[in-house]
Amino acid sequence: MDLNLEGRTALVSGASAGIGAGVARVLARQGVRIAIAARRRDLLDHLAAQIAGTDVEMPIVVAGDVTDAEEAKRIVAEAAAALGPIDILVNCAGGSRPTRQDAPDADWDEAFALNFTAARRLSQAVLPSMQARQWGRIVNISGSMEPRSLNAASAAKAALHLWAKGLSCDVAADGITVNTIPPGRINSEQILGKLHPNEESRRAFIARNIPIGYFGEPEDIGHLVAFLASPLARYITGAVIPVDGGMHFFAH
Repeated sequence: MDLNLEGRTALVSGASAGIGAGVARVLARQGVRIAIAARRRDLLDHLAAQIAGTDVEMPIVVAGDVTDAEEAKRIVAEAAAALGPIDILVNCAGGSRPTRQDAPDADWDEAFALNFTAARRLSQAVLPSMQARQWGRIVNISGSMEPRSLNAASAAKAALHLWAKGLSCDVAADGITVNTIPPGRINSEQILGKLHPNEESRRAFIARNIPIGYFGEPEDIGHLVAFLASPLARYITGAVIPVDGGMHFFAH
């Protein structure tokens, strides 16, 4: 299916590994001109070279910390300077933050800065040009709404869900859609390195909780992002669409 994305521009945050990198690869194959952002410059450079090696345009690399307000503005400004106005923003930056009941404010502030505020700031930075052109797509990668223990990232992702729904109402008449994807178990750095660090753990979790029988790949998220970013998805906004292989609701 032709998604009519050829020549569009996109900024993907959290793109150094995992879901962000998978999203970047899928969008690049669709002919989207992309800027990839994260803190780890070496991984961004490796991804850019990898993408260029598939005979598509090399992404623009913008290293920076999206949790810093000034850095977030700079990332958007550099991406727009290199590509032109940003048509598509994909907020992939985030990370689990298991939290003690007596955790200090600094722990909560860091979790919200990464998992909610960064997406809000990047969105605010790209929205004026989207509104001026009466077209834009914002896609957020969120997380589970069924935590098994206290996790500051879960609270931040809940804020992300409701913020995105509210924003989608405000900008719909401007030709801009805002949608959110909660991923299930994806073969990514966080899942394989922290949550399920060995094959036995993965097999046991799959057998109990994932009807489709395997963990997903980052590109499985990327394919939905590409569709939501396309003109074909013009009537989908304010949605929360899980990509999780049918993972049982309370397994999250």
